[in-house]
Amino acid sequence: MTLVIVLTGSWILLSGHWSFFLLSLGIASVVITVLCGIRLKIVDTESVPVHLLPGLIRYTPWLIGQIIQSSLHVARRVLSPKLPISPTIIHIDTQQTDALNSVSYANSITLTPGTISLDVGKDQIEVHALTRESAENLKSGLMAKKVRKMEGVR
Repeated sequence: MTLVIVLTGSWILLSGHWSFFLLSLGIASVVITVLCGIRLKIVDTESVPVHLLPGLIRYTPWLIGQIIQSSLHVARRVLSPKLPISPTIIHIDTQQTDALNSVSYANSITLTPGTISLDVGKDQIEVHALTRESAENLKSGLMAKKVRKMEGVR
């Protein structure tokens, strides 16, 4: 049921159309999507982790801020040849309690310009950073701490 509500809400917000005909098509597409998901056995109780929503609402603005800061940092490096680029590969401890947290952390790293997760292991993530400064920011553990807090782990 939660999946239907989330998909319907997303469709309405993204389409911006409020006519009866288009709303009917949207609801039909949501129902077909959910039925296909059930038939393929990819919809279960973990499909929509509603319990993460409050943490995600707090985490998303922080992550957007980090993406903007990193974008400016990378843009400065690209536009000013005098600023050094020091590509670095580092291994950082995930500091996460389960696989979902580790994947969320790795995705957050990849979403941030100038860093990309190369490999996610049980306890470590291999990361390519454009600069040593970016690598040091990751090593500080702030993002890992924010992801744990988002997932409800202190």
